[in-house]
Order: sequence, then C-alpha cells, then structure tokens
Amino acid sequence: MRAPRRGGAAEARCPACRAPVITQLVGNRAALNVTADLTPLTPEQQHELREPNRLIWCLRTNSLGQKRLLWLDPWHPPDCPHGDHVAEHRCPPAEPSTLF
Repeated sequence: MRAPRRGGAAEARCPACRAPVITQLVGNRAALNVTADLTPLTPEQQHELREPNRLIWCLRTNSLGQKRLLWLDPWHPPDCPHGDHVAEHRCPPAEPSTLF
C-alpha cells in the first residue's frame, strides 16, 4: 500500500483483501494515519458501522478530482453537500478453509 502524502491522500488496494481504499494522514497536531474504504455510505449504514474504534470520514473531492478525508465533527451537517461519507477500512472475515 502506498504511503500517504503530506496534505493529500493515496488511493490503493488493501494488501490483505484487495478492496479499494484511500490512505491519508488526517489532522495537524495529533494526526491519525487513516485507511478508509472508498464505498460511500448512506446515513443508515453510517449509524450501523460506527463504533468507538471505527470512525466515519467525510471524503471530499475537489474540482481536480483529488480526494481528501476530513473529520466528522459535531458541527458536520447531516446532509453534507461536500462529498461522500466512508468508514475506516476493515477486511472482511476470512473464509474458513480446510487443511485436508
């Protein structure tokens, strides 16, 4: 997976499950290295997937097609006109396999 660029994001595929993801360093002081899915979520899906250790991010795309993750703070509008909301990436559970 490519490393995130300062101030920007890198699109890639998860090395484990090959899902399309975006990786970015989000924040200025106590920044988080975030890997998020590129699949937009409905408000119902956001509520279902949100957990204390799994955040939802606002994925904004500028006029040049560059994507950037932003925090969803308490003041973020519920009907955000700026972009899609995506979840922090988690690989799906592995298929059980037999050894014999």
